[in-house]
Amino acid sequence: MALSLKNLGVGDSGKIVGFEQSGKVYRKRLLAMGLTPGTEFSVTRFAPMGDPVEIKLRGFSLTLRKDEAAILLIEKI
Repeated sequence: MALSLKNLGVGDSGKIVGFEQSGKVYRKRLLAMGLTPGTEFSVTRFAPMGDPVEIKLRGFSLTLRKDEAAILLIEKI
């Protein structure tokens, strides 16, 4: 079952399984940042108002805005 990044909390881990169809604007950009299907990550922190969210993947930290993160389809691991 695919979830959204907002369904995870700090310290949770997930794996990217795809992208929302409505997110074509951000898809290419996210792929260029290393967010490819099959990539595992962990949630490092959320900003006080929930935007942006920081995740750690492939040895580096990446900060995503809500609208970018919303198109990621993930599964919790």
